[in-house]
Amino acid sequence: MKKLLLLGGSRYLLPVIEEAKKLGCHTITCDYLPDNIAHRYSDEYHNVSIVEKDTVLELARELKIDGIMSFACDPGVTTAAYVAEKMGLPNVGPYESVEILQNKNRFRKFLTDNGFTVPRFKDYTDLDTAVNDAASLSYPVIVKPVDSAGSKGVSKVSSEREFEAAAEYAMSNSLTGHIIVEDFIEQKGFASDTDCFSINGELKFCSFNSQYFDKNADNPYAPAGFTWPSSMSVEHQAELRSELQRLIKLLHMENAVYNVECREGTDGKAYIMEVSPRGGGNRLCEMLNYVSGTNLIRNAVKAALGMEIEELHDPQYTGYYAEVILHSYKSGTFKELKIVPQFSGCIVEKDLWVKPGDKVEAFTGANKTIGTLVVKFPSREERDLRMSSLNNWLEIVVE
Repeated sequence: MKKLLLLGGSRYLLPVIEEAKKLGCHTITCDYLPDNIAHRYSDEYHNVSIVEKDTVLELARELKIDGIMSFACDPGVTTAAYVAEKMGLPNVGPYESVEILQNKNRFRKFLTDNGFTVPRFKDYTDLDTAVNDAASLSYPVIVKPVDSAGSKGVSKVSSEREFEAAAEYAMSNSLTGHIIVEDFIEQKGFASDTDCFSINGELKFCSFNSQYFDKNADNPYAPAGFTWPSSMSVEHQAELRSELQRLIKLLHMENAVYNVECREGTDGKAYIMEVSPRGGGNRLCEMLNYVSGTNLIRNAVKAALGMEIEELHDPQYTGYYAEVILHSYKSGTFKELKIVPQFSGCIVEKDLWVKPGDKVEAFTGANKTIGTLVVKFPSREERDLRMSSLNNWLEIVVE
């Protein structure tokens, strides 16, 4: 029986554990939070911090694992690549390449050095230096940690007077106290945040979607919904697919699932914003199974264990789908989820993570999500209308 070590313990690991068990694998989870939900479903749990890569390596050697993954868990991605490289296990790509992808500053520099379309940026490890530069910046800018995920620590800054608080906030959410400040790319339509897959360095599955935000949430930069197919122009989708393939080749990546964020700017350019060699949060791989019938999770497990990967091709969408990220506008006690009855027939799946009486927190990041809805609409027009007016047909009641 092959042993698969999974870093982290969030509920996004549950379908990974399920697929691994279907393949006859022994699943092991590890992190420093024993109460995390995934540990209840894995075959074995170890209390080891996933950011301590040498400690994880020691554990992996002791357990004699056959593969390692960090799925939908950004802090463990470089650790997984490090352990795989040290042990000679199947890996998404070189550890050095994974480090580049996982560090926003190094990634921006790599893109710049290799002729990709990139927003102007600066990086800082010292708050005073950043604040002293504030007067020289061209606003608006985005300020964010170089090493965080789930939109934690991210702010849009429109003027110099807002800059210091945003820089301090970003540094407080960085493991290394390192932040990046970049031009805000005014987007045309919707940005895309979805998953892709390469086999032996060839981009076999490349998807795009439309990403929605809730301007009334505490964090208006945390994704609040997604729709497939994407509203992005066919021309820019083709350009971005080509550039993603070029990036994968330059970094010598191998068999991997990627979470990819990109956008069209009002300047007429297409930008690759982030690429991480892991499945995305917000159940994106699961959604792609719904919308195209492609099981990326099973293939990611097979890749991690060196098993033969199924043939993949770009998605062919089976309808007009949406995923709603359920969240609360305030902290308090959850009472109920209300959905207007006329839309009940469109609901494919309701996955509510809380029950009446549970404490919930205001939506400051992806870690404050309280559930998801999978919805299939009869037309693109209906989908786009309903996703732009969520509060007209669903309500999270919190007291």
